[in-house]
Amino acid sequence: MDARVTASAAADAAKEPGVVDAGVYVGGQRVASTSIDEAGSWSKKPGHVVWIGLFEPSYDLLRRVQAQFGLHDLAIEDAENAHQHPKLEQYGEALFVVARTAQIVGGRIAFGETHLFVGRGYVVSVRHGASTSYANIRHRCESRPKALSHGEDYILYAILDFIVDNYMPVLETIHAEVDAIEDDVFSSTAGTTNVHRLYTLRRDLLRLRNVAVPLIEVCHRLERAEAPIDPAMHPLFRDVSDHLVRVEEEIDALREVLAFAFEASLMRGQAQQNAITRKLAAWAAILAVPTAIAGIYGMNFKNMPELEWQYGYPLAILLMLIAAALPYFIFKWKNWL
Repeated sequence: MDARVTASAAADAAKEPGVVDAGVYVGGQRVASTSIDEAGSWSKKPGHVVWIGLFEPSYDLLRRVQAQFGLHDLAIEDAENAHQHPKLEQYGEALFVVARTAQIVGGRIAFGETHLFVGRGYVVSVRHGASTSYANIRHRCESRPKALSHGEDYILYAILDFIVDNYMPVLETIHAEVDAIEDDVFSSTAGTTNVHRLYTLRRDLLRLRNVAVPLIEVCHRLERAEAPIDPAMHPLFRDVSDHLVRVEEEIDALREVLAFAFEASLMRGQAQQNAITRKLAAWAAILAVPTAIAGIYGMNFKNMPELEWQYGYPLAILLMLIAAALPYFIFKWKNWL
């Protein structure tokens, strides 16, 4: 595909707020760019597929798209609210797919949402929130006209595959941080900050799992005969579901490592507290006898023979030193000090 045609099409589509691109394809080749108000007529032509990409569109724009392709009211309401769980809904021969996207933003996982309307002769993608632009998907598909000739089914696969592939960089980033934290748990500098981060990462991974795992069932439904999908596309959706299974396994493995690291960090903190307690107890025992001796002779009773004795003071000091030294060496031998 000529890069000048693609760039011109993107520029034309960008003139309307919320519309990223809108192209018409025949046999895997882009033949025209279209406006929203003309998209419906293009989709009704035999062999033509309209692919429209929207980003956080207004309610009026969604209603105009609905009018062009006869989209279901419930699907439009879901696309407008943008707080849906991953799912697949079928309205006659049309499909409505909700998928969640994920990116690392500021050290945390930020989630977005993509709604896909797929029917005979059209695909409409609606993006909300954190998500990589789908321009790369369009360019990749346009560079493979043979694959793109499968029409709306291949476009649906390409978008879902792109969303799932983008889970892996997120997991790789978290994996690197988990390894660093795990190494730091037993270091002398480990503290409460790591415990808080461990908890945050586990919670983010759980949210990512809740985002990714439901897509497995979506892909399984797209593989079955009940969905209006070309049987030739079934292996591709099966491949996406296999990737999702690997994502699920990676998430579970990371959460298990974080759980062990969390427990180890708590145990390390308890061990440090026990060591401090032992030291305090040991020093208390060491000072107990000298303190008792000093307390006794500090009472200054009149009838205390040692007070008038020439060697009374040196003897008291010697007794206190012996009483302190003996338990000190015992505790040192037992590694309490």
